[in-house]
Amino acid sequence: MVALLLGLTAAVSWGSSHVAVSEVWSTVGRRMSGRAARPGTQDLIVWQLRVPRALLAALVGAGLGVVGTAVQALVRNPLADPYLLGISNGASLGAVAAIVLGAGTGGLIGLGVSGAAFAGALVSFALVWTIARRGGGFSPLRLVLAGVAIGQFLSGFTSFLVLQAGDEQQTRGVLFWLMGSLGGAQWRSLAVPAAVVVLGLAVLQGRARALNALLMGDETAAALGVDVVRLRREMFVVTSVLTGVLVSVSGAIGFVGLLVPHLCRLVVGGDHRRLLPVSALTGAVLLVVVDTVCRTALPDQELPVGVVTALLGAPALLFLLNRRLESSG
Repeated sequence: MVALLLGLTAAVSWGSSHVAVSEVWSTVGRRMSGRAARPGTQDLIVWQLRVPRALLAALVGAGLGVVGTAVQALVRNPLADPYLLGISNGASLGAVAAIVLGAGTGGLIGLGVSGAAFAGALVSFALVWTIARRGGGFSPLRLVLAGVAIGQFLSGFTSFLVLQAGDEQQTRGVLFWLMGSLGGAQWRSLAVPAAVVVLGLAVLQGRARALNALLMGDETAAALGVDVVRLRREMFVVTSVLTGVLVSVSGAIGFVGLLVPHLCRLVVGGDHRRLLPVSALTGAVLLVVVDTVCRTALPDQELPVGVVTALLGAPALLFLLNRRLESSG
């Protein structure tokens, strides 16, 4: 929690226009107490621009960390995450369809961007689950392979929709969003992801013991009194809702849901009663730091968040895999 507060403070303080830490906390305290804002640009920079963005980064990071942890338990595969299973691809397709076809203004069957992203995530996961369950039984490997195949198909369709965008600027904006961006953060955009992340974490935390049992196999979990089919259905809906909402506000940000659970297991072990809240905090800190780097690394240019998470996540994941192979060898 201390690391998260320090990260949030640095995210609000650092940028093209530096704001002293004392001024940051003074502005936040004044706004939260209901006192009038000081005249000048610093109040605008701190309260209207950087604080909402830092909070959104924390919410998205926490949500991705929790979703990655839950998905890895559901499929008993430490390499699984929302992107590998096609959930994020479905959410991206729904959100892009909403943007390009006008659903953000109520055009496409009345769905907004968040609703369309959730619908896309749910449909894609349902397709993957149906394919994985063909012939009876359940195979985590088959689920992952189905997720990769469906994800690639949906990604191709998303690219087609991007090419149908009405103008060049809209196309460029959608492409930047698909690579992950928190630049559109506003106070009014925080309510939905905050509610979904808190409720999603609460639901998953309530099922932590069942997730622990599921890691030992379906038969063992059933012998311990877990309704495996019902648990998976519940978790699929929860993870789809979380992924859809997060993608709708941040675009496609990879590797967080894959990497964070691995890092947290090294510290707290595999018990989901501890792993889920620690994954939420670690994901929040990670994405706040990454977003700060994206804003400040290059002068007069902002890097896509998804690009930086990939550059950091791929080597880190290879390091973790190498350690696992060495320990098992």
